[in-house]
Amino acid sequence: MPVPISVTGFKNLAGDQNVHAEIAETASAGDWFSKMRGGGDVEKTSTTATMDVDDETATTTTATHDENGKLWGIAVNDLDFSYPGIDGAPIPGSEPLIKGMNLHLKPGSCCLLLGANGAGKTTLLKIMGGKHMVPREKVLILGREAFYDTSLTSSGDLSYIGGNWQRDVAFAGYNIPLAGDFPASKMLDGIKGVDPARKKRIIDALDVDVEWRMHQVSDGQRRRVQLAWGLMHEFKVLLLDEITVDLDVLGRAELMKFLRQECEERQCTILYATHIFDGLEKFASHVAFVAGGKLQFCKEMESIPSLKSRKPGALLKEVEIWLREDARLRPRKKKTVRKSLEQARNNGWGEGRLGSTLAKGEELRNGISQIKNASNAVMRC
Repeated sequence: MPVPISVTGFKNLAGDQNVHAEIAETASAGDWFSKMRGGGDVEKTSTTATMDVDDETATTTTATHDENGKLWGIAVNDLDFSYPGIDGAPIPGSEPLIKGMNLHLKPGSCCLLLGANGAGKTTLLKIMGGKHMVPREKVLILGREAFYDTSLTSSGDLSYIGGNWQRDVAFAGYNIPLAGDFPASKMLDGIKGVDPARKKRIIDALDVDVEWRMHQVSDGQRRRVQLAWGLMHEFKVLLLDEITVDLDVLGRAELMKFLRQECEERQCTILYATHIFDGLEKFASHVAFVAGGKLQFCKEMESIPSLKSRKPGALLKEVEIWLREDARLRPRKKKTVRKSLEQARNNGWGEGRLGSTLAKGEELRNGISQIKNASNAVMRC
């Protein structure tokens, strides 16, 4: 892990008292952490301790190997990312969703990826899962590039489980659950190259009834089958995106127990984004907090005093403090009315109307538009 700059004495907005939570700042820490470190309303009595960082140690965070010469399970190296516009390029003038991200996890790590809604957790996990193209060497899974090396997922070494089994069906609607009049066993038995003992262990851990008819199951039961499907192969890196939202308490507990055993026995790497914290004190080895598209810190559980005891409920209380401070320091957007839209996309209000576009087709062909760079001004001229 990166050599930290330690900070103590965060202000507890919930109880208005000092909370001594030592947090590690990585190279990508941004304005939020800087304000907590020494600015804003941080208590004057709080102290900071700076550790010497030599150049050789610092460079290990951007390499494929750690200081012991072993491959990182996950390595994100100074990543910036923006969703593309209609031309496939980032929208001009838009702020990157992920900014200067650095995250390195060793094999055997069970890391919680935490942050407010919209912080960039899901996007980061999808990038790690190879679902978005990023510059080479920016995201490495087991030393290989997640997007370009498709053998990572085809071999089962990398497994991403997130979202719901849904699809859009014509004349039926959006987000229709994937369902069919067949048993769960038909899906699970169709996975090739699975150890029968492992298969039974997963089915038992998730309490899946192989006779469930997939068009009659509840959301929680469908989620159990989805998890069983994604866990069948012996992964080396597992990315989980809020996959326990539909599970009951017992289901979550058994799943976390199974995943923790996987980490300890096979030294795999797990990164888990969630907003449900019950029972996770004993599961996690690391905690990473994201705010505003930047990794604010990544720290071992034992190095955070309030979480060191792994007392039930401690994680929820601590994360609430971080989120409240994040919300307090988050810049407020001013409500202003713009007279013109310089970078409108997805059919801007002016030329996005069919009648308006037809009436002004000649103007569009001549490059005259009420909305500069509007998508329809490009596509319909």
